[in-house]
This record gives sequence, C-alpha cells and structure tokens, in this order.
Amino acid sequence: MAVALAVVVAGVCGALSGYFVAYCGVQPMVVTLGGSFLFTGVALLVSNLSATESYKGISGFPDSFLQISKFKLFGVIPCQVIIFLVLAVIAYVLLNKTKYGRMVFLIGVNKDAAEFSGINTRLITMTTYILSGISAAIAGIILTSYIGTAKSDIGVTFTLPIITAVVLGGTLSTGGKGSVVGTALAAVVIGVLKFGLPLCFKVPQQYLDIPVGLLLLVVVIGRSLLTNPKVVAALHQKDKK
Repeated sequence: MAVALAVVVAGVCGALSGYFVAYCGVQPMVVTLGGSFLFTGVALLVSNLSATESYKGISGFPDSFLQISKFKLFGVIPCQVIIFLVLAVIAYVLLNKTKYGRMVFLIGVNKDAAEFSGINTRLITMTTYILSGISAAIAGIILTSYIGTAKSDIGVTFTLPIITAVVLGGTLSTGGKGSVVGTALAAVVIGVLKFGLPLCFKVPQQYLDIPVGLLLLVVVIGRSLLTNPKVVAALHQKDKK
C-alpha cells in the first residue's frame, strides 16, 4: 500500500510540474529546479517527523519491502535489472509504437504544427511530466529498498549522470528527437564507468563526476559541431577534394 501511495504521490507531483509548464507557460527549467527544491524540502520535513535524526534517514522497513531489491531471477539476475529492462521496453513501445508517442515527438519538433493538427499539446505535455514522476518514484522505491533507508537527499548525486545518459543516448535538448534504446545503453555505460573507474584505476568516489561531466561536454559540443551548417559544408568540401 505504501509503495502504491508513493507512486500516486509522485504522479501528482509530476502533474503539478506539468501543469505549470503546459498551462501556465512557465519555463521547464525553472519548474524543474523549483520543484526539485520544493520536493526535497518536503522530503526533509517528512524525515524530521520520524523518531531518528534527519541525516540518518527513515529506516526499519519490513522485510517484504527490503526483499524487492534482493530478489534474483534464477538466482542470478537481480530484480533491479529486470525492472530496468521492463521499463525500457514499455517506454520504447509507448514512444515508438503508439499514437501517443508520435504526438510527443511532434510536439517536440513543432508545437504550433501539433496544435494545428488537433493535438491537445498541453495535456500531452503534462502527461509526460506525470510519467516522469512515476518513473522517478519507481527508481526511488528500488533504491530505498536496496539501501534500507530513506533520506531526503538520496538522489541528489544522480542528476548529472541522468542528464548525461539522456544526452548521450541521442535526445536533443531542443526536443523532437530521442531514443529509449540509446538512453538505456548510455545509462549502462555510465554505470560501468562510475563503478569501473574506482575498481580498475582506484579513482576516488568524489572525483567520479569529472569524467561524467567531460563526457557530457564532449557529446554536446560534438553534436553541436556536427549539426552546424558551416561545419557540415566545410566537411563536404574536404571530402570533394
């Protein structure tokens, strides 16, 4: 019941953010940052209501909840991997094989054209925020089950890797283009990078954001150069020579 309630609350939070973006015309970045501070503050307030100190988080979860992250299919494949694959497949089908997905991409390419086509762009935009909130809730539930405690700042360090995975996976910041498969593979690559560097090269944990940040800059700059008309024209002239 608590897990279902967490998913519902996250969906409502996503709907609130989506409402401000879609119906009030507020910039998505402003809503995202403001919502991040707001929801982190609410999480801190909730943790302060518990009997333990806020920096220790809320613990004492039942074994049935902790078993969510400990289950292994055939005794080998962790539950986290199964959920990751299932959500990736659902997202791929939703965006690439349904009418809803085509509307999402069209709104990203040209919102005005989508409206002239009869698409309720505001509603579709808000639903994407709802789905994002639900996905974040599922990730938070799995992570809380894995570490056995709930803290208000538990996912703060994931912001940069998430943005990098999305950009590296082929999603344009301007909208209209994205790949679920590419994002999933990029997430795996970044995960291997963050866990492999400390194991193989003894890189301290506090420095792991540096290679991820560099990777993000390289991808963004490289994509910008490859889509620049002058750079493309120069490359074509060089090929002709």
